[in-house]
Order: sequence, then C-alpha cells, then structure tokens
Amino acid sequence: MRTTTLGRTEVRVTELAYGAAGIGNLFRPVTDQEAAAAIDAAWDAGIRTFDTAPHYGLGLSERRLGAALRGRPRESYTISTKVGRLLVENETAEGDDLANGFAVPATHRRVWDFTADGVLGSLEASLRRLGLDRVDVVLLHDPDDHVEQALREAYPALERLRDEGVVGAIGVGMNQCAVPTRFLRETDIDVVLLAGRYTLLEQEGLDELLPEAAARGRSVIIGGVFNSGLLTDPKPQATYDYAPVPKPVLDRALRLRAVTERHGVPLRGAALAFPSAHPAVAAVLTGARSAEEVRDTVDLNGRTVPAALWDELRAEGLLSPHTPVPQPKDPS
Repeated sequence: MRTTTLGRTEVRVTELAYGAAGIGNLFRPVTDQEAAAAIDAAWDAGIRTFDTAPHYGLGLSERRLGAALRGRPRESYTISTKVGRLLVENETAEGDDLANGFAVPATHRRVWDFTADGVLGSLEASLRRLGLDRVDVVLLHDPDDHVEQALREAYPALERLRDEGVVGAIGVGMNQCAVPTRFLRETDIDVVLLAGRYTLLEQEGLDELLPEAAARGRSVIIGGVFNSGLLTDPKPQATYDYAPVPKPVLDRALRLRAVTERHGVPLRGAALAFPSAHPAVAAVLTGARSAEEVRDTVDLNGRTVPAALWDELRAEGLLSPHTPVPQPKDPS
C-alpha cells in the first residue's frame, strides 16, 4: 500500500488509515473480539496508520487499539492520538455516554483543557491506555471554542514535544476549515485531519485549507469521506454530520449516486477515491467496526473509477471544473 510522509517530517502514513472511533463503541457496542478482528484485517491489508483519541469511548478506543497492536513491531506502524479533552473520573458513574455518541458506561467525564499542562497530562494518560512509550502524531482535537488558548498554550507545548523528539508530527483535527487554515498560517503544524469538509458531497476544504497546506508543504488527512454514512446509503433516515440529513443534502447525495451507478461504481467507492487526488492529501481515514467493513473498504480502494464518471459529475454541476479528480490506476 502506498505511503507518504507528513509535511516535512519523516512520519510515514499509508494511503488508507484506520479510524478507531468505531471500536470505541461509536453509537453501538462492539465486542473486544470484533475490535481485534477489525485491526487484524486492517493489518493484513497493509494498513499501517491508526488514529484514535481519548474522546472515543472514554478511552476504550485507545485501550483496544493498543491491545490489538501489542506485539507488532513498533517501528512498522504509525499511530496518532489527540489532546484537548481530559478524562476525569465520574464519581457517580451512572448511566451511559450515548449523549456524546458512545455506547459505554459513563465512568468518566470530559473536561476541555488546552493548557500546556493539559496537553502533557492528556498525552501521558493516552500512552498508559495504549500501552506504548510514544505516539507518532498528536493532534489538537476540536478546539472550536478554545482557539486562542490552543494557539497560545497547547500548540507551543506540542511544538516542544516535537522539537524534543517525543512525537514525530503535530497538528489539529477538526470538522471545519477556518480554524485549521488559521493554524496553517500562524503555526508550524505538520498536518491537518479534516473530517467531512472535503468529500464527494462537499468541497469546502478546496477554498482555502487545501491550497494553503499545499503551498506550505503541509499534509492533510481526510476523514469523514462518507459524511456520517450518508454516502454509503443515501435515504431519508440517513445521518449527515451526525444529525438527520436535510432534504437538499439528501437530494444531492441521491444525484451523486445516480451518476456513479450509471458507471457501475458504488457511491461509497467514488466517495472513497475522490479526496486522494488533491496533492496535499496524504491519506484517507475511514472507520470500521468489523473485519468485514475493513475488507470492503480495502476492496473499494483497489478499484478503478472511470474518468467518464468524474466528467459526468462535472457536467451535472456536482463537481466544479477546477476540482482535482483521481486518474485511472495503471493496471500494471
């Protein structure tokens, strides 16, 4: 599987990366065995890049990912986690965490913390859960309402960790474009993880963020390529940005599906292929709860999307003329 480096660092990522929110019981429970089988399937397919966060299942994702990778050569894979939410023990520990999207007991609560001490404390706790002595990439996680503190306190702490060789690459992971673009302009981050804003459905990232990253030699990892599942099966009951899909958005997704199916390509296959055409994109991050889902994603990634499909999307006004699209893969 093709690999590339993040920004100007030596940290390498595979073209497909495994997002571990699902094995943190995102929306519904996953067993330990299912989680381990999903990681095994990703490994067997050549995926060597794994992304997690304390937020995912109140640490469950990190614990499961660390356990599944334990025993594999540490230098053979890249792992990223995030800072910005500290997990504080919940004294009552009643109920579940489904209000935050995760089917786990509410043993802890999340506390926003973008101080330097918060960054260090969060990373230390993540390493314990992962069972590792280092991670390769650390991302500031969703600092939407804490931008100034993140720039003033959290970012310099990450920069020091990178300078000291504690981590290999640093960046920010968000569901919006404006703040990551500001980080690209005002800091020396290596990578942006952009979720949901550069997909077959919408290309907001093309306005400023992706050109800025390309101009500065920085990398972007694209997550949320299926827009919360809408591009896997567009229907009125589908979700978009983790909420019920608005009708105009659903209509656009249905138009996309009609075009892709005329060319014999599943909508999710075109959605998976689309982001990698931009020169700033280093990897596409997809989540999976099971080995079957992993194998389906890898199979889709290996298929060729005909150029005529992209041409028709442009002709239908579903892609702008200047949007980069993948070139047919060389069969050799």
